[in-house]
Amino acid sequence: MDNNFKKALAWICVILFLILTPVTILYSQGYRLDWNPPIGRIKITQTGGLFFRILPQPAEIFLDSKFKKTTDFLFGSSLIDNLLPKKYDISIRKEGYYSWEKQLEVKEKMVTAAESILLIPKNIDLTIISTDIENFWLAPDNKNLILKETSSNNENNWSLKLYNLSKKIKSHLIEESDIYAKGADLMGLEFSDNSKDIFLEIGIKEQIKKFDLEISQTPPILKEIKEQSIPIDNIITYKKLGEDIYYLDDLGYIFKTDSSFKQKNQITQTPFTVLPETNYELNKFKDLIFLKEKKTLYLFNQESNLWEKFFEPVSGLVLSPDSKKLVYFSDYEIWTMFLEDIQEQPSRQTGDKILIMRLSEKIKDVNWLNYSYLIITTENKIKISEIDERDKANIVDLVQLPNPKVSFNETDKKLYILSDNTLYQSKPILP
Repeated sequence: MDNNFKKALAWICVILFLILTPVTILYSQGYRLDWNPPIGRIKITQTGGLFFRILPQPAEIFLDSKFKKTTDFLFGSSLIDNLLPKKYDISIRKEGYYSWEKQLEVKEKMVTAAESILLIPKNIDLTIISTDIENFWLAPDNKNLILKETSSNNENNWSLKLYNLSKKIKSHLIEESDIYAKGADLMGLEFSDNSKDIFLEIGIKEQIKKFDLEISQTPPILKEIKEQSIPIDNIITYKKLGEDIYYLDDLGYIFKTDSSFKQKNQITQTPFTVLPETNYELNKFKDLIFLKEKKTLYLFNQESNLWEKFFEPVSGLVLSPDSKKLVYFSDYEIWTMFLEDIQEQPSRQTGDKILIMRLSEKIKDVNWLNYSYLIITTENKIKISEIDERDKANIVDLVQLPNPKVSFNETDKKLYILSDNTLYQSKPILP
């Protein structure tokens, strides 16, 4: 090998070193050549990534219709890095489940995350629990259902049954004639916090009476409740939260007191204009005070000390299981308000109000499935929707039944659905 060739080879090695070393360093730091940038010219750009956490696992992740990877078996998470900055069409798939699809943007030196993805089963396998059911209530401890049955021979004759969910046993509690032989209307039913009692509101001969039914006893014990009289006669509406009672008086002020009513603290300094012969509903979540007047929802602004119209026409207002969000809805729109800062993407600040969706079908009810998904009932469908509105909220039609009422049991992860006097139970819809 002559000297000229050796020198040429040495220079080639030096040149390659000078070229490849910065390229290698740039590559290790996430820089790539973008061959299709928006401006149409090739450029060097820094990459980003996508992070997912998905239940149930494993699930397959597709970007722009191309398979990328499968989530891990332990945590259901997956990081896809070294992605050029742009928008990606994402599809997450699992056999037997509806796909989750969304377009998300990857930015330079950033990881775009979707950490609360829930894949919904396509078949929820409804089984019949009971028939001739007019209404049902799920106990707070998720162990029992209270069933209101109507006699097939006499629709005006009703009875209450206790259905044990683990043992699948139905037992008799009381019937209408146990309260009043000539007829009684069940106007309301609530559980005690410990699920051992149910409180009944009964209409008897144009009077409303309240009863305590101790369902933990065998046989159950029925006692009439002699209501404690409220020593303030100018109360329009009130809300009991633990030991505290918040109430609106006829001058339009909100006060806080306890069951003794011996001491009271005035919460609002600016009066709300109270209309005569109008129903009002008071709610308090954290430091927020809401007042519903007919179909209009008002919020008290503590900074300005003024009542502000918050939303109309409002149909419902429900706190999330993690107490960090409120969902509120009308006949055709669903919104979420954030009560705390949320760091998880999409990040939110306290007070943010987000429109989740508009539907063409009339909404009957909205409730929380978990802290990031909703159960929506319309006139003949039950839907499941996420609250991540980026690009669009994923929503699926879970089941079609006429006039459904639904409750989700957080213990067994099943839906309990009443439709046409038949009570159904689904298979678990969450892992």
